[in-house]
Amino acid sequence: MTEPKEERKGLLSRLFGGKTKEEKEPQGESPATPPEEQAPPEIASEAAPKAEPEPETAPQPAETKAGLFARLKGRLAKTKTGLVGRVLQAISLHGKVDEELLEEIESILVQADVGIETTTKIIDRMRQDAEARRADDASDLVDVFKKSILDIVGQRQAALALRPDSPTVILVVGVNGVGKTTTIGKIARQYRDQGKKVMLVAGDTFRAAAVEQLAIWAERTGSHIVKQEMGADPGAVCYDALASADARDYDAILIDTAGRLHTKSNLMEELKKIDRVVKKVIPDAPHETLLILDATTGQNAISQAKFFGEAVRVTGLVMTKLDGTAKGGILIALCDLFDVPVVKIGIGESADDLRDFDPEAFVEALFAE
Repeated sequence: MTEPKEERKGLLSRLFGGKTKEEKEPQGESPATPPEEQAPPEIASEAAPKAEPEPETAPQPAETKAGLFARLKGRLAKTKTGLVGRVLQAISLHGKVDEELLEEIESILVQADVGIETTTKIIDRMRQDAEARRADDASDLVDVFKKSILDIVGQRQAALALRPDSPTVILVVGVNGVGKTTTIGKIARQYRDQGKKVMLVAGDTFRAAAVEQLAIWAERTGSHIVKQEMGADPGAVCYDALASADARDYDAILIDTAGRLHTKSNLMEELKKIDRVVKKVIPDAPHETLLILDATTGQNAISQAKFFGEAVRVTGLVMTKLDGTAKGGILIALCDLFDVPVVKIGIGESADDLRDFDPEAFVEALFAE
């Protein structure tokens, strides 16, 4: 993954007066111990413990394509209003295309967390489009703006797919609070609905609530869960799960990992260890490493993507909570700055609201009347 270029300090200083609040460091982390020193894990689909995952609505009938688009448009309403709506209003009110208008659009994009570097690319393209600059009503400028966003978010499109002849091992990483465990549960539900056999591995052994929450998702989706006592070495849990006699019978093995502050080197080293342990059992695994990012964190998602990409080989991004923020422009920045596709987006609480990322549908939903 490539590191974002240095941002232009002048514009940032005009727009932002403070720093992003840093996330709390996870508590109770203990030094990792070799897998062989741990007790065998428990493999079961257990009754639901007390902790509850995010609420999930009852299954709904399959929606039509038009219905799916309408739902997407409605869930992206805050970003549409805060980003695209403000740009279109500025173009409409200004009446002509000049540097003053472009500077105003530039400010709107940065405020919506599109980021300095990505904003510069969009503005430069609008500035250089001779036809758009000659337009009296500036409608051509809107087309250039829309196409610029689509070209960025659609440049590397990929879907999360299972291997046809062996288990697909999916490692799920990210900081605390972004929705890792819930995302795992929703992916498990989707695979189970397709008739796939799923194993969940509770590698977040530092929070009892995380293990309990994953156990609930296991029962809810009819998946098996591999877990161990709180405080156990997560590498050992992963090792024993993958080395178990029946592991090869599963279509998907989803591994939850402890939420860790990306700026803490010792915690990131432990994540590297989990990756190495997985490879000891299945040399070409993990086949997918998903980084879960919360859209409401804005530009902090950029630094998370950078640090996690240095620790492990991230193959896909999942952007959660897009329905809860007006700063969904961060997704555009991530697509531009990192050579990793966005594979899924979260636009609500139910399993159906975790969707494969469709760049064209995303952009159309932002610009739709």
